Amino acid sequence: MEVESVEVSGTGIRMRVCSCLKDQFFPEETFRTWGNYVKSMKETPARLMNRVTTRSGDQAEMQVKARSQHDMKKTLNWWDLIWFGMGAVIGAGIFVLTGLEAREVAGPAVILSYVVSGVSALLSVFCYTEFAVEIPVAGGSFAYLRVELGDFMAFIAAGNILLEYVIGGAAVARSWTSYFATLCGHEPDDFRIYAPSLQENYDHLDPVAIGIIVVVCIFAVTSTKGSSRLNYIASIVHAGVILFIIVFGLIKADTKNYSNFAPFGVRGVFKASAVLFFAYVGFDAVSTMAEETKDPARDIPIGLVGSMVITTTIYCVLAITLCLMQPYYNIDKDAPFSEAFKYVGWGWARYIVAFGALKGMTSVLLVGAVGQARYLTHIARTHMMPPWFAIVNSRTGTPVNATVVMLAATAVIAFFTKLDILSNLLSISTLFIFMLVAVALLVRRYYVSGVTTAGDRNKLVIFLALILASSIATATYWGLSEKGWIGYCITVPIWILATVGLRVFVPQARQPKMWGVPLVPWLPSASIAINIFLLGSIDKDSFVRFAAWTAFLLLYYFFFGLHASYDTAMMYEGKTAENGEGPKTEEDLKGEPDV
Repeated sequence: MEVESVEVSGTGIRMRVCSCLKDQFFPEETFRTWGNYVKSMKETPARLMNRVTTRSGDQAEMQVKARSQHDMKKTLNWWDLIWFGMGAVIGAGIFVLTGLEAREVAGPAVILSYVVSGVSALLSVFCYTEFAVEIPVAGGSFAYLRVELGDFMAFIAAGNILLEYVIGGAAVARSWTSYFATLCGHEPDDFRIYAPSLQENYDHLDPVAIGIIVVVCIFAVTSTKGSSRLNYIASIVHAGVILFIIVFGLIKADTKNYSNFAPFGVRGVFKASAVLFFAYVGFDAVSTMAEETKDPARDIPIGLVGSMVITTTIYCVLAITLCLMQPYYNIDKDAPFSEAFKYVGWGWARYIVAFGALKGMTSVLLVGAVGQARYLTHIARTHMMPPWFAIVNSRTGTPVNATVVMLAATAVIAFFTKLDILSNLLSISTLFIFMLVAVALLVRRYYVSGVTTAGDRNKLVIFLALILASSIATATYWGLSEKGWIGYCITVPIWILATVGLRVFVPQARQPKMWGVPLVPWLPSASIAINIFLLGSIDKDSFVRFAAWTAFLLLYYFFFGLHASYDTAMMYEGKTAENGEGPKTEEDLKGEPDV
């Protein structure tokens, strides 16, 4: 982005304006002329095969940081990451969706739903942590998948990562309005504009959501350390309010409200857990801050695992408290904790709870804004997205372009779309990405080019295919058969035997240098199974929206992203060859394997 001074005609006043050159969006050879573009389109099959089969490398991902023009500042430690992790997660999920799922889907057994989704999230945290320590770059799961599963799968995941953050931010912003209304003594729709001409679920326009996103954007582009300090303050206040809810809520507890613990049965527990996974979304934002962490090997494991354990414990205690305060069928869907105190006769307490919830959701928005911009920055470094998004501001040390654009998209979605639509679609994208990261970890441990034999590679492929197929079959059977059990007697043993086969018959080709996931392959395999199983509990309409988004991603990739990333890879390979540095492919940039 170029900043230049221009005179406003006839006024004598000069203004500083930004001019975005074409070369900052599509600088690649393919897009220089129409002739080049037509030629590249004819080469699409060959280029696609190259991108599908080419894997990046740890060192290659570290080297692409130079494409951002300036380095991000290393200012964070494990204490920052724990607070960022809690700030990223504890927000709209617990303060809004708990009420909705307890009232209509799971009843008091919503605590079990939080345990299930918490176990799934913790397994994913382990996988993310190993990658973040070994590859400390801003790209998060996009970088990890690019290294182990190749460019194409990384791009599909990248699109869903960006969707996850936009939808997650929009959902939190809509929930922010609900609690703000409670704090002001109003109903949420009092602050929304009803537009009857628009389609149902998109007809309650939310200007307050846009306002809070703008405020968050200002903090996010200023500095990462400044955002961290604001997150400290918000999280401390938030923690105090959570403690208030637990202590004073349990004083008003009535065990009779637990007499019908699981009114919707086991199916309700798992169906709610799929949606409540939304409450754990955001911890992956911490992995994107690895590039700004002083000591990734020490700080990231403590920050990620520590924040997730604390968060899961808090969620379970809050869910117990809410369902003990009032019958599940009386829980308010928009502001459950605030209205629960009103229900027990402590109307004054609802304002304290609403204030704390607002602080928590503000933290979630802030950390999400920081994380999503760093994802987009690293994706743009590979030119799968225009490299203009990869520019890091020299003064603030933050990716201003990526931050502003992502939050603008978030604001548009938040303005129109209701929370229940957002939460289901968000859970699909997140579970899909976490499943891919677990697969990538198994590939990382069991396959290294030049080390793993063809026979071991083939066995790895077979066992991975069996783990995925049995997990999908289990989820499908769960979704289609409400009372059957015979199918599980087939699919679950296949998953167990496939995992045992991977453990016994395929030697690990790589050991982590600094920190590794324990009990490999069991933990990653369990992560794959539970993430896919939870996908089977999500409604059909959400899968239709997910398919539409994936189709859009494929169209963009085949017409733009594929050719931009291919040209960029070829250009850097050519420069490497000219400089006599040896390796000519991204795969070669892995360096010597660690056996």
